[in-house]
Amino acid sequence: MTETRESAGPHALRAPGTPCWVSLMVHELAATEEFYGELFGWEFRPGPQQLGPYVRALLDGRDVAGMGRLSPDRRLPVAWTPYLASDDVDRTAETVRLCGGTVAVGPLDAAEAGRMAIASDPAGAVFGIWQRDAHPGTAVTGVPGTPVWNELLTYETESVATFYGTVFGYEEEPVVSADFDYVTLRAGGRPVAGLHGVGHALPRDRGSHWRTYFEVADADTALRQVAGLGGRIVRPPHDSPHGRVATVADPEGAEFSVIEDPC
Repeated sequence: MTETRESAGPHALRAPGTPCWVSLMVHELAATEEFYGELFGWEFRPGPQQLGPYVRALLDGRDVAGMGRLSPDRRLPVAWTPYLASDDVDRTAETVRLCGGTVAVGPLDAAEAGRMAIASDPAGAVFGIWQRDAHPGTAVTGVPGTPVWNELLTYETESVATFYGTVFGYEEEPVVSADFDYVTLRAGGRPVAGLHGVGHALPRDRGSHWRTYFEVADADTALRQVAGLGGRIVRPPHDSPHGRVATVADPEGAEFSVIEDPC
């Protein structure tokens, strides 16, 4: 993980490629709402229903994330998925295909909210593409209960960096290190996401995947809550230059990280 601040306000036009929303598709939506509502203090309201039952998670009345129920005919992973901003989702989806990726869903309209697609990169990591209309995406960041960073865990960064750079026009900032394979992606001059090559440490049962970091007031307290709510600890808390961080999974197995801001 590298720098972790996405400061665009709720109505700001985000540069193409900027993570602007995170969404989770699950089997038991009501139980998932209960888990995250207790953990992050979220409330829920109905959202666009193009892919089935869907709710928006709100914090103090402002949109933070989305959750939907998986239909039996859609074989999408139970995982948090970042949506990357686009000025033209149809054109971006076509570029994904031309660069060796796959478009699994869409592009399609999400009512009046915007236009979206769900795609995967050549290594198989799933991400969304979002072209805003009435709904700009996550409306609040930088406080507990909000997403603060998205990071791709993959075998190696060179080939996927080329893919994402071509599709979204990122500026790439690699870490100069013989034993740490990391590239920070910048959009509009700001760090917005990271690519982390983990080699053979990549889980065989998951392959390449994106991970979302959520800010919490206290990482150790959050882990106790996760365990008490039926989740599990994937990686115990440890101190990093960016704060105390841990990786957990919700009751359906969707993994995410929690980070306590050191400031």
